[in-house]
Amino acid sequence: MPMIDVYAATGTFASNHQLAQDLAKAVMRWEGVPAIPLFLDNTAAFIHELPPDAISNAAGDSNYVRVQVLTPVNVLDRDKQLGVVKELTEIVAAAAGDPTLAKRTWVLITESPEGGWGIQGHANTNADITALARAALAAP
Repeated sequence: MPMIDVYAATGTFASNHQLAQDLAKAVMRWEGVPAIPLFLDNTAAFIHELPPDAISNAAGDSNYVRVQVLTPVNVLDRDKQLGVVKELTEIVAAAAGDPTLAKRTWVLITESPEGGWGIQGHANTNADITALARAALAAP
């Protein structure tokens, strides 16, 4: 169940809420998890708008976007990493209405260590999350 943080200059996106939802759904697809409340309710994106002068590359440009995906360790193999980076970049550029933004969008994938993922006040391992999902799928 990933957490996604997007950092961009204020006003970059037409709808922050729609962008957040689109990114969360895309990462769920790439993780291959079922669309059950456990994952739907605990996969989220946060859009952080910054003043343009709070963003800069070494050349002084501030028209960049950073997307950071925090996911449990070993959930995304190499093909999934490539897919997540490509699709999230496309979603960001579309949300901004600027296809050139794809060239200026950084996507970082960070893996949480085993047991470093908390839900409902409990630091879960991948086995814990799997057990929760199986129980939810088995429930009538």
